[in-house]
Parts: sequence; structure tokens; C-alpha cells
Amino acid sequence: MALLKRDRRLRIRRRIRKRIHGTAEIPRMSVFRSNKHIYVQLIDDISAKTLVAASSADKGLIENNKAKKEDIAAVVGKKIAEKAKDNKISQIVFDRGGYLYHGRVKALAEAARKEGLKF
Repeated sequence: MALLKRDRRLRIRRRIRKRIHGTAEIPRMSVFRSNKHIYVQLIDDISAKTLVAASSADKGLIENNKAKKEDIAAVVGKKIAEKAKDNKISQIVFDRGGYLYHGRVKALAEAARKEGLKF
């Protein structure tokens, strides 16, 4: 029997998380994508704490509600990179959360790279 899309993503997510973990110096950048919003966190897995977070649901981040989802994801990527710089974080490990590196996830990652995050 074929896997549902959700089950396939969770299987890929578990496979990724076996290999990727973040520290205080090089945190893990975790991405969650819902139908409406995109959320991203920089996580220290050793102490199990979120260092920095940003999302498209934050007030004042998006002025135009009619913007494309990829453009909104790029704004969130730019915002997380700025917050990371403020916390003296320059290098991360990217955890795409089982999503394909395409569309919104790719736009978020490329915007964060453009702002100076290394991964």
C-alpha cells in the first residue's frame, strides 16, 4: 500500500533528524510549513532550547496579504537571518523537516543565505 503524503514526509523527517543536530554555536534551523504560514526556528538540541524564531504569522512582518507564499517565505528567511546576526549566530545546520527543497522552503533558505547565514 502506498504511503500518504503526510506519512512520507514524516519518514523523510525522521531520516534527516538521525543525522542532523544543532549546538549553541551551530544551531539547527528547523522549518515548518502549513497551508497558510511558514515557521522557522534556530534550535540548540543539546539544551533543547529555541534560540531564535520567526514566522509569517508575526504581526507587522507582512504588509501585503495578497503576496505570493514564496515571497512571504523569503521575507521570513531574511528576518530569521537578521535575528541570528543579533544573537551572534553566523552558521547553522538546515533541517527542511521532510519537505522537498523547492518552492517556499527553497525561497526561505536562499533569502537567509543572501543575508549572510552559512549552511
